[in-house]
Amino acid sequence: MKNIKEEIRRMCREKNAVIMAHYYTDGEIQDMADFVGDSLALAQKAATTDADIIVMCGVHFMGETSKILCPDKKVLVPDLEATCSLAESCPADKFAEFVAQHPGHTVISYVNTTAATKAVTDIVVTSSNAREIVESLPQDTPIIFGPDRNLGGYINSITGRNMLLWDGACHVHEKFSVEKIIELKKQYPDAKVLVHPECKGTVVKLADKVGSTAALLKYSINDSSDTFIVATESGILHEMQKACPEKTFIPAPPSDSTCACNECSYMKLVTMQKLYDCLKNEAPEIHVDAEVAEKAIVSINRMLEISEKLGL
Repeated sequence: MKNIKEEIRRMCREKNAVIMAHYYTDGEIQDMADFVGDSLALAQKAATTDADIIVMCGVHFMGETSKILCPDKKVLVPDLEATCSLAESCPADKFAEFVAQHPGHTVISYVNTTAATKAVTDIVVTSSNAREIVESLPQDTPIIFGPDRNLGGYINSITGRNMLLWDGACHVHEKFSVEKIIELKKQYPDAKVLVHPECKGTVVKLADKVGSTAALLKYSINDSSDTFIVATESGILHEMQKACPEKTFIPAPPSDSTCACNECSYMKLVTMQKLYDCLKNEAPEIHVDAEVAEKAIVSINRMLEISEKLGL
């Protein structure tokens, strides 16, 4: 076979396919993609692409979101097993019961949810726009926020809200160790600590900057510091190092292993070979039930409309 990367590019041209990748995928996948971004950017890009095929290199819910936004396009994912612990922590039927038990609430769901969960949601948010979207609602609006209790708790703390939180969490961001970050700070006293809001509150308190993957990347580029300790999935370090080769980026370690970084095993299921096979066979393909998609698109479009209005 010819060079696999050349073959992928050839098939993209022939099939009018676009490759999108999340910051948490392997660096070689990010380098192969036509567009790399966080969940908000990927959704915005999917909504406007003129490609016939979208290959979503990320986890399953990202493929679903693209399919909901682009029902007439073929949406492919390299591995159907690339799911999301946060999405799995919020089964749609249980979440619907929770919502029914608290009538009169506006339901806000993190984008890291299944299409079925989005279908019982009023507004979808990402870590890039969650605070601004919450603050765009009247202060006295009763809100249910799911599924990430850490992100929801962080937003409550900085907005003065008292949102009702679903008890879910991301297996990657939940595991960062306060003690090990403090140890790294002793080794690198001038380092800035960058933290994703899906982390526990004790980790967030150590941060010089709290933000989405895109916000942390932007901060690392613009800040004058030359060393950063990064508490989010370590795939983002690839883009940080590309953008700032002269700076040092240190992945914050998890508490339950001797590993020096914290990776999402689901994101790492996306490989170059699977990307090639996916394009060649035009499978696995994402399908979303039409009734579910019709309900879910309302909450996704509200996010995109509010984000556009707020200039996010």
